[in-house]
Amino acid sequence: MTATTGAFAPGDFFALADFERAADTVLPSAVRDFVAGGSGAELTLADNRAAFDRLRITPKVLRDVSDCSCATTLMGSPAAMPVATAPVGYQKLLHPEGELAAARAAAEAGIPFTVGTLSSYTVEEIAAVGATTWFQLYWLRDREQSFDLVRRAEDAGCSAVMLTVDVPWMGRRQRDLRNGFALPNDVVAAHLPVGAESAAHRAASGESAVARHTAAAFAPSLSWADLAELRRRTRLPLLIKGVLDPADAAQAAESGVDGIIVSNHGGRQLDGAVASIDALAEVCAAVNGRCEVLLDSGVRSGVDALKALALGASGVLLGRPLMWGLAMGGAEGVRRVLDLFAAELRDALGLAGCSGPEDARTLRVRRDAMAVDRTSTSHARTTYRDETSGEGTVVR
Repeated sequence: MTATTGAFAPGDFFALADFERAADTVLPSAVRDFVAGGSGAELTLADNRAAFDRLRITPKVLRDVSDCSCATTLMGSPAAMPVATAPVGYQKLLHPEGELAAARAAAEAGIPFTVGTLSSYTVEEIAAVGATTWFQLYWLRDREQSFDLVRRAEDAGCSAVMLTVDVPWMGRRQRDLRNGFALPNDVVAAHLPVGAESAAHRAASGESAVARHTAAAFAPSLSWADLAELRRRTRLPLLIKGVLDPADAAQAAESGVDGIIVSNHGGRQLDGAVASIDALAEVCAAVNGRCEVLLDSGVRSGVDALKALALGASGVLLGRPLMWGLAMGGAEGVRRVLDLFAAELRDALGLAGCSGPEDARTLRVRRDAMAVDRTSTSHARTTYRDETSGEGTVVR
């Protein structure tokens, strides 16, 4: 069952969380769980947010921010703000136009749109919308099919390839297991063979049909040698998504990748993995400027993006909030999410004393020594630990 598009009144939405609450009223519960859920007990899913909430920015003053702008470059292309869309599969679950609508909104907002291997529409159809387009690749058991998808992305005019490296198979997503989640017949993975895709439509009690069919399609043998071969096979800038370990980041930079996305897959793979924002500064230190570093997982506001920039990221990926906007209003809903995010980010930059994203690199970041219970009416005394060292930030 796919979503029923909600009544969309832009004046009703003032924060990205408003879209999630509204989408909950129109989405079938199994679809909402598929998008919102994480793996296991969802510890990492929750910690992605808690980790952001533990961070505090020390603003700078007496800086001229009258021309404050979010504009930047990502992977060599201009972007209206340091944001790209995260690769989210099967967006037709949320709106009949799915990725086509989301890509239109990204084009209007001036940010890159990431086409997923599990997209409901083909890379050719989505690239034709006119956004700066990145192609996300899951490594397939048929290696030549993987390389063929990259060739198609090049021919379609994509400006980067993003290899996801943290999914040898899908994590155990208990919500999907409980729901016996399967795709409706009108939603397909447009880049996978029909035979493999049909498995995603066969529901079974206590089983995720999507996990079953991707296990048959994805190669758990992905290795550094495969990354090297992909690097040789494409002329496009190459990012790898799903890195948390600084040693892996250093090896990736040495291997010639152009970008690393620090990500725990939105809490959907190893439950108990470190929160992405907690891993970011150490990854940036290990890379030491040899390639761009972006941050994915848990980003829910412009202030979150400011924190990621302060810790060394060149940008962030935004996923679930765009899906709630898509469910509520198609391209208009996604565009409203992006407009709100841009307004929040500009506000955060200016109030922190930054004229643009580059200035955020000099901000000091502090971390709560203990979590604050937001449900309590009394506020515990909170102490802080300085996370900075000189110009920029290093987690100790």
